[in-house]
Amino acid sequence: MKNIIFENRRDAGRQLAEVFTKRDYSNQPLAVLGIPRGGVVVADEVAGALSSPLDVVIVRKLRAPYQPELGIGAVVDGDNINIINEELVRALGVSSDYLNSEIACQREEIERRLRIYRGDRLAPEVTGKTVIVIDDGIATGYTFRAALEGLRRRKPAWLVAAAPVAAQSSIDMLSAFADEMVFLSTPVSFFSVGTWYHDFDQVSDEEAVAILHRSWSRFKPQKPVEN
Repeated sequence: MKNIIFENRRDAGRQLAEVFTKRDYSNQPLAVLGIPRGGVVVADEVAGALSSPLDVVIVRKLRAPYQPELGIGAVVDGDNINIINEELVRALGVSSDYLNSEIACQREEIERRLRIYRGDRLAPEVTGKTVIVIDDGIATGYTFRAALEGLRRRKPAWLVAAAPVAAQSSIDMLSAFADEMVFLSTPVSFFSVGTWYHDFDQVSDEEAVAILHRSWSRFKPQKPVEN
């Protein structure tokens, strides 16, 4: 598969949506979940193309000591799931005290973000549905794996992992956790997610929340008809 440079997340989302619209999801309940913040922008294009409500799954990277850009694992909202890269933790000499403290810190951040994104709104029902999980790119794959493992416990009928671009090594690892995977570009020399975008500006919480609220306004629950 050729390497693709995307103009921005909207462009990537539209290209990903083209792939999904060629598949028939008309006879099955569907949920599209973006991983904040950049994944929400990409997922918005897919959800719109499939006429599906959009929601989020909150995942936080566990940061290596003194190297916050390096992920040593991830945690996900909902069930108490911690995905640890044991090999990297050993190689870096990460102490159990540091790891426990970082897990607690990121779980607190997950709760903060849930309040920002959903407020009092309940988490989406995914049991028995085809669930498409989307991020703007997958580097190590540990945050995405945490999202998949957390959702799997909620018994979806079919679990799809999707992103515009993903490192080949991550795809190999994630294959055990998804029923289906959809990636547009899978470069062997990955570098970073931002490498594959001309415009990779940071997405704010406010922008992600606005996208969600626009989607929710289009899919308000129907009131029961009174006799």
